Amino acid sequence: MEELTIILVRGLGLGAIFALVAMSFNIVHGSSGILNFAQGNLFVLGGMFAFVVLPSTPGPLAWALWLPAAAVALAALLAVQGWVTLLPLRSSIEQHSWLITTLAASVIIGAIILLTLGTVQSTVRSPFPSITVLGARTPAPYLLVMALAVAWYFGLRWFLSRTLTGLAISAIAQDLDAARAAGIRVRRLQICAFAISGLVVGSAGYVAAPVIAIANDSGIAYVLNGFVAAVVGGLGSNLGALVGGALVGVASMYAAYEYGGEFQNAVSLALLIAVLMVRPQGLFGRPAARRV
Repeated sequence: MEELTIILVRGLGLGAIFALVAMSFNIVHGSSGILNFAQGNLFVLGGMFAFVVLPSTPGPLAWALWLPAAAVALAALLAVQGWVTLLPLRSSIEQHSWLITTLAASVIIGAIILLTLGTVQSTVRSPFPSITVLGARTPAPYLLVMALAVAWYFGLRWFLSRTLTGLAISAIAQDLDAARAAGIRVRRLQICAFAISGLVVGSAGYVAAPVIAIANDSGIAYVLNGFVAAVVGGLGSNLGALVGGALVGVASMYAAYEYGGEFQNAVSLALLIAVLMVRPQGLFGRPAARRV
């Protein structure tokens, strides 16, 4: 029973990390059609921010004060990346230079992490003690990142449906050409979407820092599983990101517990294939018409 609890609770915590990366994918993809493959290393960069600024034994107050700073720092970085990525595009869906740009950004960020931290995986101490859940000791960051994922889900839902900027971004997601014809400043809103993505991934990396691998080569696992969570749930659906993240996280944790960590990515990809064979648009995605 304790083993099942560990797999379930920690799997949901891991899934919340994947869900947050998936939400950061969704906000950018919805506004521009771009899949930002630098999200994994940007997430690790949020964890590195915690490693650099927090003392060796951080207190809850210091941790809470630095959290918005991490989110804003990543938002600024993502805004710059978004501007560079969108710069050569007349319309973000006409060309595919963003593939090279986002992959290059990922490589550059990985190199920065390597030069800053070296080849040794860095660790961050949590200011909060472990909590007993159903008889099993669970690191507090897993529970915090679950709460953060739910908070961002409701925050993004409110923003996209209740604010003028959010409604404009939603309009771009529905029909970019019509939004441009209506006078919406598409490029500015797309850069804003990149910045919001940075808020999500920056806060996620900072909160999850004590339970993630902070190293130059660890971003690939987070971007891969975040992308799988987004596609399994339905690309563009933040509710799907939450559900898809939970499924991928629990499946990955089970694979790691039973067979070893090297099987985690294989299980995630197998889950992706299984879902797409039954429902190609994802669990909460909608079939889309395509011009021919």
